[in-house]
Amino acid sequence: MQITVVGSINLDFVATAPKLPRAGETVTGATLARHPGGKGANQALAAQRLMRGAPGDDEVLMIGRVGRDSMAEEAMALLLADDVDIGHVIADAEAPTGVALIAVDPEGENQIVVAAGANHLASPEQLPARIDCPLIVQLELPIDTVEAAVGRATEFVCVNLAPAAPVSDQLLRRADLIVVNETEAAFYGDLLHHGGGRVVVTKGAKGAVMYHRGVEMAWATPPKVRAVDATGAGDCFVGAITVALLEGMEPQAALTFACAAGAIAATRPGAQPSMPTRKEVDAILKAH
Repeated sequence: MQITVVGSINLDFVATAPKLPRAGETVTGATLARHPGGKGANQALAAQRLMRGAPGDDEVLMIGRVGRDSMAEEAMALLLADDVDIGHVIADAEAPTGVALIAVDPEGENQIVVAAGANHLASPEQLPARIDCPLIVQLELPIDTVEAAVGRATEFVCVNLAPAAPVSDQLLRRADLIVVNETEAAFYGDLLHHGGGRVVVTKGAKGAVMYHRGVEMAWATPPKVRAVDATGAGDCFVGAITVALLEGMEPQAALTFACAAGAIAATRPGAQPSMPTRKEVDAILKAH
């Protein structure tokens, strides 16, 4: 099984603080860490680690853009380490590698500000003429590039409508799977359910629900864990639900699998470093 991910690649600067600041407030006593991130890269790594095959049997192809700078290598380090194919990632001399500034509190809640950098220069010209394998996209690249990728896909398409932004009705109708959180679901409203695909709304620690044409199909809750950092947990869920459905799991089992993967990710600091392996997800499901 091969999956193509068209999406963002960032370097995350994570400040873990005693609390999250209010508007105009300065919070001291934080510790700083740097981790590879970006919704696209996070989802690509999650899918790669969660596919059932042995190393080398499966392949995730990442299409994106970084700067021609020292941060690019750091941002893609874990993609390389886990054998994600980055041959279609362009290093751009005109813009820096994307950066996310993330504040995290002791309960794992976060605040995120993204400087897109080279991600916003990703263009339809960078895409292949056809994408003949399952596709995952998000909305951290220019919308016209995302729309072009979906339009060139010939197989299963997962659209993570995050961060929420206006998209065409054609994209919503083409998607076989739409994944949103509760805030994003409120932004799109009934438009989410106008197509023929399935829609999953994630609800954090409360779990996730799957709909088809507005009718609830399945519901699942994650195992109880101690959250450390929610950064990347939603991206882990997207990679996991895509892998589960492509492997033929029924909706209830697929949601349960994805909730477990996201829960594990929330127990670890950082986005990409938190992505679990298939063995870890299988183990927590067996234990619970």
